[in-house]
Amino acid sequence: MPTSAPDPLGAPPPPRFREALGFWLRLGFVSFGGPAGQIAIMHAELVERRRWISEDRFLHALNYCMLLPGPEAQQLATYLGWVLHKTPGGIAAGALFVLPAALLLWGLSWAYVAFGSLPWMAGFLYGLKPAVLAIVVASVWRIGSRALRSRLLWGLAGGAFAALSLLKAPVPWVLAGAGLAGLLGGRLWPSAFAHQAPLAAAVRPLRPSPSLWEVLRVALAWLAVWWAPVLLAGFLLGWEHAVCAQGVFFSKAALLTFGGAYAVLPYVAQQAVAHFHWLTAPQMLDGLGLAETTPGPLLIVLQFVGFLGGWNQPGNLPPLLAATLGAFLSSWATFAPSFLWIFLGAPYIEGLRSFRRLNHLLSAVTAAVVGLILSLAVWLGSQVLLADSGRPDWFSCGLCALALWSLLGWKWSVPRLVLVAGLTGMAWRLRFS
Repeated sequence: MPTSAPDPLGAPPPPRFREALGFWLRLGFVSFGGPAGQIAIMHAELVERRRWISEDRFLHALNYCMLLPGPEAQQLATYLGWVLHKTPGGIAAGALFVLPAALLLWGLSWAYVAFGSLPWMAGFLYGLKPAVLAIVVASVWRIGSRALRSRLLWGLAGGAFAALSLLKAPVPWVLAGAGLAGLLGGRLWPSAFAHQAPLAAAVRPLRPSPSLWEVLRVALAWLAVWWAPVLLAGFLLGWEHAVCAQGVFFSKAALLTFGGAYAVLPYVAQQAVAHFHWLTAPQMLDGLGLAETTPGPLLIVLQFVGFLGGWNQPGNLPPLLAATLGAFLSSWATFAPSFLWIFLGAPYIEGLRSFRRLNHLLSAVTAAVVGLILSLAVWLGSQVLLADSGRPDWFSCGLCALALWSLLGWKWSVPRLVLVAGLTGMAWRLRFS
């Protein structure tokens, strides 16, 4: 049996599917911190620690996912799972990124409607937030030091940060402007936007340029997967039932979620509260708080909206059954489209990795993404490191500094850091509450 040639970069061999499956499952339980924190965790684990994905390929995938509607962190996990093990790997990575949070939030939602608000996780979350902030700061440092290879790229990162933080510009417009700057700047100063990272990695390039039949087959298959539960709910429960209405509404919302959860939540809240009356405004805020306590994408809060909608408008179903169906269908309609975008576009994006003008564009988008993550880090820092009075929260400041040193100095793994920080916050709150 022939043996593969040694990798000149010394990269480890590609992981087995079972090994990768274990990683995606663990990631689903520790991916706190919103998209910035989740992207930072994947970068730290897949690029820095395990070296399953090269820096160049990670940034290439990240740039593509940032241009799509939907939860970019889940799409990035799906893309990287596809790179490692094609379609089965993409399905496993994307599903396991959401599944732990979905199951946990279902339990929290039921406890919420049965017993009221749940303050018991406040201590764990209190310690977790400084750790997530440290993960994001470490990610900015690691990605920025590799991706910003010229003064122009540093300038684009700074401009994106200013546009997002000071001017409150929409994320899609900032990324589109960066891409345009990359196309134009690549013609005038190609050396400033050129990729210098090696394309070799533990995982070799996959087969590019699918045929037209393959494209149609993938599109039809995943459109059917996306809409089958929605149509089934309509046939079985009636098109006017709240559960069916949720499936249709969140399928539409999935096409509008550019810029992350906070960009789409005002629209969802207005429709769910004022138009459909699935829940009240205070309940919407409580749902956002519960979603913040779970791992996975922040858009999982839409599952809480679906649960409350089914619970409050069960029709002729038992309330818990209607709520469970509403939670499932809202999550399905929110996250299933991500698989369509990735499996349809990733083969083309991988095949264009050597296309110079596209790399100029993506280098500029990468710089804007660094500015985006930095702006999220600054916003998160203002929420985490300052108390309600506006004064520094010295416990959070100290824990954040210690967590950052643990990542960069002691090389702690992210799951270990998350667990230790959460338990530390819980102990601190119990001690001084």
